[in-house]
Amino acid sequence: MKPVLEDGLIYEILSVVEEIPEGCVATYGQIARLIGREKNARLVGRVLSRASYYGEYPCHRVVNHAGRLVPGWREQRGLLEQEGVLLKDSGHVDLKRYQWKCE
Repeated sequence: MKPVLEDGLIYEILSVVEEIPEGCVATYGQIARLIGREKNARLVGRVLSRASYYGEYPCHRVVNHAGRLVPGWREQRGLLEQEGVLLKDSGHVDLKRYQWKCE
């Protein structure tokens, strides 16, 4: 039986996440575009939710299209703040200021 997600795709996503500079964030959609899968932002989110099985990656630097943090992941805010990323409110990053300029 074929795995739901192929390892090559998983590592392609994680290699992009690995490139996000400290003090910056990327969106799920941005990562999907960078790997040529423009409409697969949810797939990126699914892979990142299981990233710890593949090693250590800076998944805390990935937010949704509005800059919202991952619900229920309390450590994400602290990790971003340690890198100098300040939040606009209780759960949103200012994408105009902190979004990774890679495209």
